[in-house]
Amino acid sequence: MAKRLESARDQLRARAEKIDPRYTEGQLCVVASGRNQSEAELIANLLLEEGVPSVTRRSRGSDVPDMLAAGRRDLLVAQSALPVAREVLLQSEMIDQREPYEPSPLKLIAGLLAAVLVVAAVVAVGAYVGA
Repeated sequence: MAKRLESARDQLRARAEKIDPRYTEGQLCVVASGRNQSEAELIANLLLEEGVPSVTRRSRGSDVPDMLAAGRRDLLVAQSALPVAREVLLQSEMIDQREPYEPSPLKLIAGLLAAVLVVAAVVAVGAYVGA
């Protein structure tokens, strides 16, 4: 039992020694996501080999404890580590070179307006046919 505890302690110490203190400052930012827990751990270990510590959490919409290791996981790194983490993931082809998709507010408003007009047209046709 004591030998196993010492082995676990040594593993944690070795992991902590890999962390570069420069990459621990700032707020946490999502840098990548994995399709499941094992893929997220693979990405986290790639980052750790470059000295970048990361935190894994379940993605929104995938936070179902019954799924166990299944479901998407987000990888978060400190803001100071974001450029290095993106570079590591680009080199290993884990992420695209494109920036993350962010919908434009105008397109969002236009889509909502179009949906409202379609619903209004269906209601108007229904009222006309029903009368």
